[in-house]
Amino acid sequence: MKRQALLQHLRRHGCILKREGASHSLWQNPLIGRVEAVPRHTEIPDLLAKKICKSLSIPAP
Repeated sequence: MKRQALLQHLRRHGCILKREGASHSLWQNPLIGRVEAVPRHTEIPDLLAKKICKSLSIPAP
């Protein structure tokens, strides 16, 4: 899955960008306070995208 599509999905479900790191961006679900790292690759494997969404308690893309 494209990184931009995943970021758009995260925004749609209420997640916010907490901070930018060197090789990852940290996204947070403010409803539960959980933070997850999203790599800065143009392509993110589908299993990783599902894991990120599950960790942030939002539906998988």
